[in-house]
Amino acid sequence: MTLSTTDVSHTPTMLPPAAPVEREWLLECHCGGPVTDLLKSQGWDVVSDQDYNIHCSSPDQRVYVGFLPESPEAARGELWHIHVKANDGVTAWSQTFGPNTPARAVAGFLAALITFASRDCDCV
Repeated sequence: MTLSTTDVSHTPTMLPPAAPVEREWLLECHCGGPVTDLLKSQGWDVVSDQDYNIHCSSPDQRVYVGFLPESPEAARGELWHIHVKANDGVTAWSQTFGPNTPARAVAGFLAALITFASRDCDCV
């Protein structure tokens, strides 16, 4: 998958409709593969620890993605952790996803984060 930045003024306002019988929603795939494959293809550092947790860092080290199936957080329902830092190194925002969230949905969230490289928003 190749990602490129998108000018927010050219984002589609409406997705093409799909017939309900043709659509299969993401319901499965709870491994880390779709996310790690995406991030590796974008030049991110991806490492596993001795507990089989996966830690990913963006090339600028400002975004962390953790797939943490063997962590105390996973026992509380937080399998995926995403942290984005501001220029000063302080966490600007974070997002978690639970074990029932398909990995391809997490990959889609991250693809959108990577695609919109500018922090500027027209509505601000």
